[in-house]
Amino acid sequence: MSDQLIHVRIDVSGKVFLKDPRSSILGKQILESGLPMIIELGMEGFTFRKLARHIGTTESAIYRYFENKHKLLLYYVSWYWGWLDYNLAFGTANVALPEIKLETAIRILTRSVPSMHNAPFNLTQLQEVVISESSKAYLTKEVDDENRDGLFVQFKNLCARLSLIIQELAPEYPYARSLTSLFIESYLDQLFFKAHLSSLTDLHKSEDASFEFYKEIIFSSLERWRK
Repeated sequence: MSDQLIHVRIDVSGKVFLKDPRSSILGKQILESGLPMIIELGMEGFTFRKLARHIGTTESAIYRYFENKHKLLLYYVSWYWGWLDYNLAFGTANVALPEIKLETAIRILTRSVPSMHNAPFNLTQLQEVVISESSKAYLTKEVDDENRDGLFVQFKNLCARLSLIIQELAPEYPYARSLTSLFIESYLDQLFFKAHLSSLTDLHKSEDASFEFYKEIIFSSLERWRK
């Protein structure tokens, strides 16, 4: 993997946190320890009190970094989408042919989350939390206010980038954004089904099943619109 890809820093909106958690040892402990606890307890059972007890600090100390556990979840999810967006931009930058570029994009977005040596947390755990909990980041009463504050910009940037790749292949296709968000969100659902409700998915049938499935859906949708 290129050193440029390994050493990149993914930034999250300052409105997600009160103090940058990557600026201190305690903040990094919050990020590292929060993920496995959310995996174990779910967002419903996870609390800052339990997190504080686990890492040997006070609940109030954690609240100096994040207003609430919802904002911590937003941090994780925003970082994840930002990392995928960077990988998508990097992985397709030198691909000229629109068909190959879109195929490459689908492969990037359906592979295991890429490694990163200086990541602020375990990326396998991060993907597991995103799969099971990411919808709770925006299915809230505060979604409009948080959207105006730019708290979903990483996800929207990722969708916009993939939409542009789709439009390179099929400029007249009228549903590029809908197809993009449908692909990304449904892929998380399929991964959840694969882990917990396997009779609802076929993605466990082969290593490339995710890629082949979404390649077929996307290219079939674009077939009559391709230039």
